[in-house]
Formats: sequence, structure tokens, C-alpha cells
Amino acid sequence: MIKKTAKISFLKRLRYAPWFSQLVIVRRCNLSCSYCNEFDQTSSPVDLSVLKARLDKLKVLGTYAINLTGGEPTLHPDLPELIRYCRHELKFFKTTMISNGFLLKEELIHQLNEAGLQDMQISIDGVEPNRSTVKVLKSLEQKLVSLKQHAKFNVVVSAVVGSCPPEESFRVIQRAKELGFKPRVLLIHDHSGQVQLSEEQLKVFYQIKKMIPKSFPEFTDYRETMIAEGKAPFKCRGGSRYLYVDENGLVSWCSQTRQVFAKDLMDYQYEDLRREFYSYKSCQDQCTLGCVRAASSVDGWRKQELPQLNEELANPNN
Repeated sequence: MIKKTAKISFLKRLRYAPWFSQLVIVRRCNLSCSYCNEFDQTSSPVDLSVLKARLDKLKVLGTYAINLTGGEPTLHPDLPELIRYCRHELKFFKTTMISNGFLLKEELIHQLNEAGLQDMQISIDGVEPNRSTVKVLKSLEQKLVSLKQHAKFNVVVSAVVGSCPPEESFRVIQRAKELGFKPRVLLIHDHSGQVQLSEEQLKVFYQIKKMIPKSFPEFTDYRETMIAEGKAPFKCRGGSRYLYVDENGLVSWCSQTRQVFAKDLMDYQYEDLRREFYSYKSCQDQCTLGCVRAASSVDGWRKQELPQLNEELANPNN
């Protein structure tokens, strides 16, 4: 196990440490949504001791907030213990998770309460199931009611525009508000993390945005700029302010760049955080991954390396 006392210094943490880390605890999912490339239907849950060692390492690197994800995290038999470990042993500033909601029984909700879970995010694609998704209100209504009745943690319901008739997204937002949950709206993206929506879907997105109060992660709302101009430039700090760790323990810039950049978390050091903080990512201008943009937004004023071509143009004598 990693020594929990061997943390990076406060100054180094302030400059480069992850604001937000996502840890895949199981790649398997009980669903098979056609637009998703972040699951399989065969993988076993990652061993509890291995996950605890990875969480220790993320704490050593200075992670502020941890998010347990998949696949589908509720398929992991030790999920409550992982939440408890994050919250009470490692004392992350915030401990959250993502779920499709289908396996949320009352007993599990109580276990997550006792473990200290602070936030759960559930994304809902529409009202009626179709060939692309069953992650809809018709399938999840009773699970949402159960969360309303028993959950002591915050529940964020994200309406996802792109895989159901767009007008169904309005009902998702309305139902989230009726239940007292925090509503959000997300844009479906392709397998490279880029936005792919029709004109009708984009109109619905604009209308829904007016229904939802702005929150801190949305204060630099890139989506409207991207829709209007085709891109929304920002300085991606993936691999530094944001860490994505897959089921094999590999750090990538995000879930969609696993084939582009990967390094074993247990070998990750302060120098890696610093290097990736400044590194330019060619996909960043059209990225739709809100968690990466939110984690990067605070450091928008700091420099980033130029792409190689621009660097050569800027320094023709080098």
C-alpha cells in the first residue's frame, strides 16, 4: 500500500494536483447503450485491495474530489466499503459516483448513506426506451422515487440530449425538479468526445438551458459557443487537474483518449502532473466532456504548450 503521509507539498498541490479524479471500479455494465464505449459485459470487478491502493495513490497525488465510475459501479460488491474508505479513511474533500440507477435497491441506498456518499449522478436519455437506450424515465421512475425517499446524499439528474426524441428531455428535467433533485443537461458525444447533434436537438438544448440555474461547473458554458461556432477552445488540463484511471490502473487524459495517452497510476509522479498540465491536446477545442472542462476552467489564465506546428511557426529560427 502507498504511504498516505508521502503527499506532495501544499504549493505543488496548489499548482498541479487533480481537482477531480475518476476511478473505474468495474468495466462491466448491466446495460448496452449503443452510443457508449465505456463498458463491456464480461469484466470482473477490480479487486478491493487494488482499488484501495489506487485510491491511496490518488490521495498522495493531491486529489481533492474522487468519483467512482464504470461501467456500472453498483455491480461492484464492495462499493459501500470503497465509499467509506474514500470518505472516512482518505478524507477526500468530496466523494461521488455515477450510476445508471437500475440496480439501486433500498438496501444499497441505505448502505451508501452510511458509507458517506455525498453525490450521485444519474443520466437519463428520455422518457420511452428505444433501440439506442433503455436508460429512460419509464424504466427508472421507481428507482428515482426510492432515491427521493431514502437517499441522504445529493442526486444529480442529467438529461442527455441526443439518443431519444429531443422533446423528451423536457420531461426528464421536469421530473428531476418535482423530486427535488438537481437537474443538468448534457450533450451526447461520439466515441472521440465530440458533439454530434441535429439542429432540432440543439434547439431543445438551448430551451432546456433556460430552465436550469447555473452552477459553478457551468459558469464557463462552452456548449453554447461550440454549437454556435463549431468549437469552444479551452486549455485542457487532463492528466493533471483531471485524472481518469481505468480498470487496469492506467491514467489517461479522459475516457475517450485511452488509446492516445496512458501511464500506470502507480508510476505517476509530480513531474507527470506538471507535464500534462502544460501539454496541448489536439482534441480539446471540440471536447464535450464537462468534467474535464470544469476541472480545467480555474487554470485558463495559465500557459499551455503550443501545438508543434504553431510552435515552429512562432519560432522559425529554432
